Amino acid sequence: MSLDLIEPKKCHQLFLDDGAVDNISGTTRTVHSPKKWGPVITGGIQSRSNPQWNSEKNLWEWWYNGEYAFYATSEDGEHWEKPSLGLVEDNGSKDNNIAFDPVDQGPGCPQHVVRDESDPDPNRRYKGLLSGKNRYPAISPDGFDWTLIDTPPIVSSDESQFTHDLESNQFLAMVKQGTKWGRSVFLSTSSDFQKFTEPKLIFHTDEIDRENRRRRVREIIENPAYITPPILDDVDYIAECYNMAVMPYQGLYIGFPTIFNPLGAIPPPATNFTRINQIELAVSRDLYHWDRVADRALFIGLEPFDGENYGCSQLLMAGHPIVRDDGEIWCYYNALRMPENIARYKAFNGAQELFRLNVKPEHFEDSGALTLAKLRPDGFVSVDGGMCGTIVTKPFELKGEDVYINADATWGEIYVEILDGESWRPHEGFSVPSEEPPPFTGDSTRAKFKWKFPHDLVFEKPVRLKFFLWQARLFSFWIE
Repeated sequence: MSLDLIEPKKCHQLFLDDGAVDNISGTTRTVHSPKKWGPVITGGIQSRSNPQWNSEKNLWEWWYNGEYAFYATSEDGEHWEKPSLGLVEDNGSKDNNIAFDPVDQGPGCPQHVVRDESDPDPNRRYKGLLSGKNRYPAISPDGFDWTLIDTPPIVSSDESQFTHDLESNQFLAMVKQGTKWGRSVFLSTSSDFQKFTEPKLIFHTDEIDRENRRRRVREIIENPAYITPPILDDVDYIAECYNMAVMPYQGLYIGFPTIFNPLGAIPPPATNFTRINQIELAVSRDLYHWDRVADRALFIGLEPFDGENYGCSQLLMAGHPIVRDDGEIWCYYNALRMPENIARYKAFNGAQELFRLNVKPEHFEDSGALTLAKLRPDGFVSVDGGMCGTIVTKPFELKGEDVYINADATWGEIYVEILDGESWRPHEGFSVPSEEPPPFTGDSTRAKFKWKFPHDLVFEKPVRLKFFLWQARLFSFWIE
């Protein structure tokens, strides 16, 4: 009998999908939102690039956009400085952190910037896509002086994301084009950052998103803690995918689709909408076939308006999350505070919403921030067991390695059995109940199950693990 084996020695096995699971019962999947650390750069700016580590400067670098492309640095990724670059004159001075002037240097600002440590050519150390009517691949030795590559632009409208997949050494451009479901995500790839493939549709919304739009719009407009856009109507709009960052992680591709939920058409003509944008999760193993995660629960959702926070209207990833040295996952995202401008609130709402929530003019001047939130290692999704949930994994080779889990059993316990890969019967001495190993309790991102005789974890044929979850959450497992 031939078994389809997973590789927990190569990658941690997560539970965003059933890729590591052959049987699961008595459990639920839970999406875990990252813990919000707060805004790190304010001033109504946005970015579609995540911070990049510069090993020569021993600093984090970050390119973000407003009227120009700007540059910031950080020693720790939390506290950011705006160094004076002396490159572009603004208001009669070059004492600023402007990194690029799209008018003089065009065809647009660097929309996405990655630092490529693997390229032997220092003139290609930075790679990026410049914005414009489309996306224009460009290279730079320093992130400031950009040269367009002699290749056709990647067709896109006003939104995109960009990832350097180090595992496959591919550059991934997730661009926005239209389908019958409106804004949708297309993928263009390159192995050499010279030639890019024709964009191919990989992700769009559907009727379930449309139903979710109805519910989520009601939740916002019926809850007085949230700020409502000035234009609302009764049209049953489709939901759309505004953009989707993609993160290669532990043998998976994790997508962060921003779901665009219209509330009302902006006249005249109705070429855009008032809306709410929130971030969900998706998962793929080949970049082209995507599954939605945990019934499309929100990964990062809107916040009530309190005059201090930013994420009240639109949320969009600033590139994919960053995995820190300790495994913690840092999510940088755009948090937009105001769902429309003052003129539209006056014209279509009589400024009633601004009066009700005591909105100040400065809230419109500082309308968005780059924001940081943090997640435990492997912490996107857990499988949760109540009184007794079970998970049987797919088979794998176990040749003396130790079994590790990332789990929270603060109020419960986790037991594990080792099963024969074909018969699913417990191996003698590795069944539950048993004194070895004792159940896992507590909360740990790296807990090892300790059998009495570690050398007995050498099995001639593939095995499976069976987890018993009692009031516990399991995020991942692996062997090493």
